[in-house]
Amino acid sequence: MKTKNRVIYFINVDDLQNVADQELERELTDKEIEFIEKRLGDYIDWYGAKFSALTDLKN
Repeated sequence: MKTKNRVIYFINVDDLQNVADQELERELTDKEIEFIEKRLGDYIDWYGAKFSALTDLKN
């Protein structure tokens, strides 16, 4: 079994900047990145995402 602390998924600053470039047509400032970093996880249904992946595993 792999280590329990292994990261399965992550989002980096480049991922954020790509969306900002497309949606805002500009790059994010360091202050904006910090703002998003503190809140992004609150917008993701982590349980639902994991459950959906497990459901796909069964199929």
